[in-house]
Amino acid sequence: MSVDTREAPARPARRASRPLTVLCWLMAAPGLVWAVVRVLGVEWGPLVQLLAFTPYVAAWSVLPVVLALALRRWWAVGVAAVAALALLGVVVPRVVPDRGPAPGGPVLRVLTSNVLAGAADPAAVLALVRAERVDVLALQEFTPDAQAALDTLGIADVLPHRVTNPLVGTQGSALYSRFPLSDTGIRWNDGGFSQAYGTVAVPDGPGVLAESVHPAAPYALSVLDAWRTDLAAQPAATPDGPLRVLAGDFNATLDHAPLRALIDTGYVDAAAARGAGLIGTWGPYDGDPIPPVTIDHVLVDRRIGVRAVAVHPVAGSDHRAVLAELALPAG
Repeated sequence: MSVDTREAPARPARRASRPLTVLCWLMAAPGLVWAVVRVLGVEWGPLVQLLAFTPYVAAWSVLPVVLALALRRWWAVGVAAVAALALLGVVVPRVVPDRGPAPGGPVLRVLTSNVLAGAADPAAVLALVRAERVDVLALQEFTPDAQAALDTLGIADVLPHRVTNPLVGTQGSALYSRFPLSDTGIRWNDGGFSQAYGTVAVPDGPGVLAESVHPAAPYALSVLDAWRTDLAAQPAATPDGPLRVLAGDFNATLDHAPLRALIDTGYVDAAAARGAGLIGTWGPYDGDPIPPVTIDHVLVDRRIGVRAVAVHPVAGSDHRAVLAELALPAG
């Protein structure tokens, strides 16, 4: 009696292909989970910290698609493609310039810098102010020594108006201006940081409510409630009222739901509007082995045009300074 063995080779082939199928799913599943968390804004526990690195995961998400296509694992292709499209869909707009409004009023140049509990070089900060013709300077982690050094270096010659709250450590804040300030004050966040604010009287333009922003950092699970509370307490935009600009260390990226909720009140992220929304502002700049993330922002009222944005290193700080050139509506 003869035995038909023509199908026998297929079984070993199937067994050999199983590890490749498992590999495809192991590559595709994390991206899908990340996409669901990001899109739905499900930020629990350590997910808050992880979401800061969403742009890196978005770039990586293309690899599972390519692998599954090469191996012809079609279900894995579908899952990986959905994840990649979702992640790229929320990240790519940050590198696409948005024309936005182009009002014909005066130009206002705003610079924000976290000076790392006064460790940043004050001469470097002031040199940047002079070179970039800064009109409004927002500083976080502002200390008495930093204020004294800036005074000695002559900051009053270029930015004569101020509201400051210099404190030893990381709680201090400052707002300097080329133009007169009114309605000034200091706001305290539940997380412990202060925020200097005031209305800038721009010549031939409308008044601008400017604030040096510094909510709590989500560095541990125990401070997540303060982080959320501080972001929720930031001044909402006033689309039918005065113009607002929030500039500072937000300790949040555009992948964090609380920051997006704040923006949705009527703000625009200046860097994202100019296609510079993925330039890192915090991470390895003082030696920490952390991939750069974008947590320093200039948020502007949607009636304000964004002409340019640049990010500058500041010696001694773990943050980069963000400079936004804004076009205001005519006064």
